[in-house]
Amino acid sequence: MEITETELVEALRRVLSGGGPGVRLGPGDDAALVEPGRHLGVLTVDMLVENVDFRRPGTSPRDLGYKAITVSVSDVAAMGGSPRFALVALGIPPNMDASWVVELAAGMREAADEYALSVVGGDLSRSTEAIVSVTLTGEVPETGAVPRSGARAGDRIVVTGSFGAAAGALKLERAPASSVAGVVGTPWARDLSVSLQRPVARVGEGRTLARAGATAMIDVSDGLALDLARVCRASGVAGAVVLGHVPVSPALRQLERVMPISPVQLALEGGEDFELLATLPPAAAKEAAAELQERYGTPLTDIGEIREGSGLVTIRADGSERPLEPRGWDHLAGR
Repeated sequence: MEITETELVEALRRVLSGGGPGVRLGPGDDAALVEPGRHLGVLTVDMLVENVDFRRPGTSPRDLGYKAITVSVSDVAAMGGSPRFALVALGIPPNMDASWVVELAAGMREAADEYALSVVGGDLSRSTEAIVSVTLTGEVPETGAVPRSGARAGDRIVVTGSFGAAAGALKLERAPASSVAGVVGTPWARDLSVSLQRPVARVGEGRTLARAGATAMIDVSDGLALDLARVCRASGVAGAVVLGHVPVSPALRQLERVMPISPVQLALEGGEDFELLATLPPAAAKEAAAELQERYGTPLTDIGEIREGSGLVTIRADGSERPLEPRGWDHLAGR
């Protein structure tokens, strides 16, 4: 990288700077100055590490920057909150071009504009692999915050959107070129890729579910089964999922034609979907679904129920039940 730290910081400041509500002093000083807002604060941090969360060859730095902001916004959305400010820390390998870093920042600025938040500062350091860490603050009305620990027996389990597309995109990317010849570039393959590279944070949907009376909520980043198990464990309850009700990404049906995958398994275990999973009292579920469809065009699907006890089961088409293993992405195991 033939550029000094001072020069790179100044380039990033120009890309990321811009006034926003509550920003008194943005990037470029020892620390930012912001107005904290009048609601309960929400704090979260996410880290994307090269060769664990992404591979630099073939990855658009602009898409990576956009995703780095979005995944943290999704955490705020899962609390029923709205994002406000972000801090960015970058680990930069010696062989990384400065232009790559500036493009990364441009993607961050694009996501910040999309979700009406301000990037107000950060830090740079030399590292052996590329690392992108985003710390995000948000706010939520004190009576509107939704943790993952409030699910109650009798609640319905609901999810936004569909599942498995990001995992399908990874399968497609890592398949031998000869086995997927003629597939890359098709509309459904592009849909898979966009789901992985440009996820959507369900901010408005999260606020709507909180107002509807959601008792627990989580964003599905590590797999539907694993993240549902986390809600159940935190709440001291069990979960039953109707297998046929799990909304599977339509593009996976196309992928199934060219490689041996199980669309339902990818939907349950794949991760990186960043959809919201919530538990709602039965009387609130249908109303919430209608509001999400009308306001955001986002489907809300009832996939099962919360029960007394512990663990997860799936309910098959014939009414039989089988244990559901909470498999998904393990950041330390890399699988």
